[in-house]
Amino acid sequence: MARSLPPFPALRAFEAAARHNSFTAAAAELHVTHGAISRQVAALEAWVGVQVFHRHGKRVALTEDGRRYLGAVQAAFDNIARATEQLRDTGVVHVLRVNALPTFAMKWLLPRLSQFQRLNPNVELRLATSNAPVETLDAFDVAVRRGPSHWPDCESGHFLGETELPVCSPALLKRVPVESANDLARHVLLHSDTRPDAWRTWLAAAGVKAKCRKKQSFDHFYLALQAAVDGLGVALGPLPLLDDELASGRLVAPLAGPHLDARGYWWVARREIAKTPIVAQFCRWLEEESGNGAQATRLKA
Repeated sequence: MARSLPPFPALRAFEAAARHNSFTAAAAELHVTHGAISRQVAALEAWVGVQVFHRHGKRVALTEDGRRYLGAVQAAFDNIARATEQLRDTGVVHVLRVNALPTFAMKWLLPRLSQFQRLNPNVELRLATSNAPVETLDAFDVAVRRGPSHWPDCESGHFLGETELPVCSPALLKRVPVESANDLARHVLLHSDTRPDAWRTWLAAAGVKAKCRKKQSFDHFYLALQAAVDGLGVALGPLPLLDDELASGRLVAPLAGPHLDARGYWWVARREIAKTPIVAQFCRWLEEESGNGAQATRLKA
């Protein structure tokens, strides 16, 4: 069944004039005369049988009907633009440079990347890991860091929360049970140089009185987590990054709480490229994959 659509030139003239609130500015954008814009808008009003602009001499303003119509027209134009971009990009490989925190990359991002690549076969994702501040990175399109923070000349969005809870191997728990937080004093606590205050903060929140003297430190957090899997001690594990280990039984969480909120994960993109299709698509995928798409918090620096 054929669609009943107004002439496309009239729609373009209407959208440009409504966006600028000016026939003159719309004419300059579309490289036509003021009279051409006026005629196209008049043709649209005649076609739909509704006035979309109030005219006050040389000034124009949208009517209430015009405002409602503008939203629908702009949404349709956006969909056409995205579809056209995807069509033009068919067969063209785009490189996306992602710099992520090492533990996040290993435990959360890598297990999900195959899905992103199936959805975006024309994207070659180049992943680097680093704990360095964003402003010191030489080249990246999207970085993943814990936040919120101030990232100069960047746009950012929160997409994944994190809570911390003690985790260990089932074999270690069988040898030395943990029935309360105070029992952790009998274990080696696995620390990470990248999260130096994590255990102190958690133990205080749990109300632990006894001082935990046994500890082992690692320069990277993922080493502490692997040490926990290997039965060397108890790590303060981040959820949901360890969901797979807990589901498989490689790690167990002997205590029900407290679940201590930690700084969440944010995507960070350089402002000049943040809205390019490939960058926006990846950031939107992060939000959707974490289930935070509708509530994502976004910041501009």
